[in-house]
Amino acid sequence: MRRHGRLEEELQQTRPFRSSSQEAALGLFRTADIIRRELASVLEPRGVTQQQYNVLRILRGAGAEGLHTLTIAERMVERTPGITRLIDRLEKKGVVERQRAAGDRRCVICRIKPAGLELLDDLEEPMNAADDKILAMLSQPEQEQLIGLLDRIRQALVDD
Repeated sequence: MRRHGRLEEELQQTRPFRSSSQEAALGLFRTADIIRRELASVLEPRGVTQQQYNVLRILRGAGAEGLHTLTIAERMVERTPGITRLIDRLEKKGVVERQRAAGDRRCVICRIKPAGLELLDDLEEPMNAADDKILAMLSQPEQEQLIGLLDRIRQALVDD
């Protein structure tokens, strides 16, 4: 007999889930939404979305060479079809710059500006604290087990 799960209560669901796989998938969505809101509570007061923060971190890692716009899109945690608009917004904020490649005018290289690095420095401590809070209820071995399970799910779906 299946137990009445906490997710059913949170969603005020009156019918049981079709399967444990459905419950687990919806649990992942629900958990991801709660995590997104927790991180947004740190980022939004500083005028940054999670996707913008992700782009800034990617560009910081790229260093002075910068990256092509499409490479940034490929490295995003959450893929977005609107990478150009995302970069536009960051450029308007003065935290990134774009430059057309000399050999191919269609190719755009993006770089983080000093203001972007400063913004990331300001966000480092509160984001680290939020990261720690999100999984504080799990022991280190449980966190490692979760990482392994999530890796398996992503890999199976990517290979599919």
